[in-house]
Order: sequence, then structure tokens, then C-alpha cells
Amino acid sequence: MIQMDESKKVLVITPHPDDAESGAGGTIAKWSSQGANIALVVCTNGNKGTSDRNIDSVKIAALRKMEQSAAGEVLGLSKVVFLDYPDQGLEDNEKFRAQLVREIRIHRPDVVLTIDPERKWIRHRDHYVTGRVSLDAVFPYARDYLAYPEMIAEGLEPHKVLDVLLWGSDDPDTFIDIDESFETKMDALYCHESQMSQSRELGSERWRNRFAEYGPKVNSILAEPFKRLRIRG
Repeated sequence: MIQMDESKKVLVITPHPDDAESGAGGTIAKWSSQGANIALVVCTNGNKGTSDRNIDSVKIAALRKMEQSAAGEVLGLSKVVFLDYPDQGLEDNEKFRAQLVREIRIHRPDVVLTIDPERKWIRHRDHYVTGRVSLDAVFPYARDYLAYPEMIAEGLEPHKVLDVLLWGSDDPDTFIDIDESFETKMDALYCHESQMSQSRELGSERWRNRFAEYGPKVNSILAEPFKRLRIRG
């Protein structure tokens, strides 16, 4: 079990607005209530995340940014960083990797939370690229002095992350009790009104059923599942 208190720092890296809330919102809310300092990096602006033909990509991106900011306040995040890549536009390249390395060196987290890139068969490409580049940024790039020497001049020293938790994994091995934080998770998720096709009542029931599958693994009613990667020397 990962213990959280006011000395702990967490960096959450999410592909789109609302992905972190759906995959790990209960855990984020729980850790925030325990005093952890939690920052969020939102990689894309979600500008294709609508089936409404009466709203253009610029307007939906602006709306989703506002929704994400509101959700961040509900979760008690210390900061929300928007990288503002277009939806469906992420690539595994030097620019994106350097941006994530920079955020890791700025926030110096004990734990990084992000999405599992290795989901089988059907997966959103932005999810795959975010997870893959996040893991590369954690190890070895953020750790190695010579990886980005230009950052040293800015005061961004190398940093070693101790733990990574991946949500959306096909092979979870770590389960975090969210009995007391489930409603906060729902509050944050429903800040993303543009993405919610069901009422709060129906949506909460659906999410409860999903996370009830994992609750007994940690002697609780509800739990969020993760794949845990412990970073060694």
C-alpha cells in the first residue's frame, strides 16, 4: 500500500480532460484529503470530444479546459498544466517527451499516475502515446543528468520517481479503497458535463458496479485498480 501524507508529491499525467477522473479520481481525491500535493498534466485539449455538430473544435476545447479546471478544484489539485495538443494529435517524439520530463523535474513527484499504454487490441492512440511517453520520461530521461543538460541551467535537476501507478490496465495488481472518496470522484467527473451522456444517478450506479468488482480485494466496497511499477536504482 502506498501511504500518503503532506510530505508526498504526486504527478498525474492524463491524455484528455476527464480521463484521470474516470480512471483514478477516487484515488486522487483520497490522497488529496490525506494531504498529498497533487498536480495534473493534461496532454490534449479534447477538441474532438463531442458528437454535437453545432459546436466547433475551438469552442469544445475552451469548454473542456473550463471543465477540467473545475474538476481540479473539486479534487483539491495544487496545479493543472495544459499542454494543449490537439485531440488525436499526440506523437511519441522529442518535444512531447521533453515537456513531460520538465514537468517531472518541476514537481518532483514520489508517485506518477498515468494511463496504461499496453491495453490490448482496441485503444485510443492518445492513451497509448501518453502512457508510453510518460513511462519513458520517468525512466530514464527525468533521472539522467545528461539526458536534458539544458534543463540544469534552469534549475531543473534530475529526479527519480519511486512509484508509477497505471490506470486502465488489463493486468492490475494494486487496488485502492475509494469508499470515502467515491462521491468526490463523481463530483469531479460530472464537472465534465460535455462528456457525460448519463444522469448523475445512472452514471454513479454504473461506476459503483464497475469498482465494486475490486473492492473485496482490499476489504472495501469500492476500489480503483492499477498496475504498479516500482522504480529501482
